[in-house]
Amino acid sequence: MTEIGARTRDFETAVLPHLDLLYRVARRYTRDTPRAEDLVQETVLKALAHWDSFRPGSNARAWLLTILRNTFVSGYRKARREAVSLDPEALDRVSTRPEVAADPSGEFFARITDERILAAVEALPHDFREVVVLSDIEGMSYAEIAQVLGVPVGTVKSRLFRARQRLQAELLDYAVSMGWVRPRVAG
Repeated sequence: MTEIGARTRDFETAVLPHLDLLYRVARRYTRDTPRAEDLVQETVLKALAHWDSFRPGSNARAWLLTILRNTFVSGYRKARREAVSLDPEALDRVSTRPEVAADPSGEFFARITDERILAAVEALPHDFREVVVLSDIEGMSYAEIAQVLGVPVGTVKSRLFRARQRLQAELLDYAVSMGWVRPRVAG
């Protein structure tokens, strides 16, 4: 096998198993199917371009999610700069309605997860939502999340604790109404 063939095989072996995860996280970041697909595509292209910097045997999932997050943040910052530079007449010509597209994996996820809970997660501030998605939905460890976000493990734990407190406060009445928890008895 040629060196290029081996490199391609190694890349595919490391990256392809994580495409669904990348898409799910991208959907949470962008809240838009076409933008999520673009973000995943850009992430994979960047990963391929920088494949030589990947250390074999290291955590490919965390490496890819770091690229995804950095790509998202860079795109967000760029969009904000461009929006500021647009003149008011140009803004009138820009559509603000997101395109509707089929999202089979999103539809499946919505069927197995209660919409009220997802809405509460989506309403969290970005830093909190990010750790909840990576920890509680994607099952990543504190160390992996810290690596992806580029923050200390203690920061991950703190954000996750505070996010869960907000979710608990937001969803307590709902959980009682669904019979998942018993109401507190005063006295």
